[in-house]
Amino acid sequence: MLKKIQRRFILAAMAAFGTVMLLILVGINAANYYRTTTMQDQLATELLTHEQKNRSEPEAPPPPVREKRGRDPEAAFMTRFFTVHCDADGRVKEVLRDYISSVDEETAKAYAQAVLLKGRERGYYKDYRYLVSRSEKGVSVLFLNAAIQLQSMRSLLFVSLATGVCSLLMVFFLILLFSGRAVRPYMNNIERQKRFITDAGHELKTPITSISTSADIAAMEHEGDEWIENIRRQAARLTKLVGDMVALSRLDEEMPFPEKSRFSVSEAAWEAAEPFAVLAKAQGKNYSQRIEEGLTLYGDRNAIQRMISILLDNAVRYSDDGGEIQMQLNRRRGKVCVEVSNTCELPDISDLDRLFDRFYRLDESRSAKTGGTGIGLSMVRAIAETHGGKATVQSADGKEICFRVVI
Repeated sequence: MLKKIQRRFILAAMAAFGTVMLLILVGINAANYYRTTTMQDQLATELLTHEQKNRSEPEAPPPPVREKRGRDPEAAFMTRFFTVHCDADGRVKEVLRDYISSVDEETAKAYAQAVLLKGRERGYYKDYRYLVSRSEKGVSVLFLNAAIQLQSMRSLLFVSLATGVCSLLMVFFLILLFSGRAVRPYMNNIERQKRFITDAGHELKTPITSISTSADIAAMEHEGDEWIENIRRQAARLTKLVGDMVALSRLDEEMPFPEKSRFSVSEAAWEAAEPFAVLAKAQGKNYSQRIEEGLTLYGDRNAIQRMISILLDNAVRYSDDGGEIQMQLNRRRGKVCVEVSNTCELPDISDLDRLFDRFYRLDESRSAKTGGTGIGLSMVRAIAETHGGKATVQSADGKEICFRVVI
């Protein structure tokens, strides 16, 4: 129990921290990307505007780069770009490579054709930030060398991711170190509750036994007295309730089944189901079962048999008169699956999972007649979870209910 709560605490803390770190990393890199691309688009727009104005001049001076806040004044000497001018049909008319030497004319044409096929006005292509300008005279595509900026964005992304991963690992080990202290008060409270249930159970056994014995003696002297019979029934019910509460409390321990072993779950299911098949037939109900042979399971045989018995007892108790009860045991995807279903009239199927809560009753009046304690299904889920499995319930139409345990 302690390890389970501790794991959940660690998962919750890591999920919260991881979410915060992810938002920070995304925010930093998105802001850097937006700032870098905005500055490149502004520079590309200035360069393209200048070049369009000076295309008619044979010796155009280098394009001016106005100094703006946050821009390097040396940018004019580091800017490398080339421009491809096309006609309205996209055929290349002119390639200007005065400010770059690493790209030949054929490569520039290929870049322009690839960018025009994308149909976008701006974006990245290889190591360049491109800008497409359309006018009545044709189409101009300016490619601004952005290798340094792209490398800078990649470096920031790598560094931020590395920092995030290292931070997650450091926080994980710190949470792992201090999680025991964090959940200790909660665990102490649970331990006190369990101790109270166990002590109260032992204390109640003596008066309950005395009441049952006195009722048996009184029944000998006053045979057939309905009040005495009621006392005997309620004493028996109270004895079962106390026993179930103590057993359920023990299932919350760290190692409720210290002596697990591999056993034939098929044989265990046959043994557990046999008395309920007879009981269902005696009550005029149709019982059927399909148990796959040769299935084995590592766990506590008695606990698994008790789990199956609770499910079958629940099905016999709450099924309709003349209803159908089915029990299946088979292997699915390498796991042992137990299914117990029965026909019944369910007043509400919106929150069936609450049936596994302790003392929860879907139909109070009917539960009082059947004499259930209200914690049997809680024990089913607890036994399943202590074996590394899961217990679920479902009903498609409110006419039939199916409990499934997968281990």
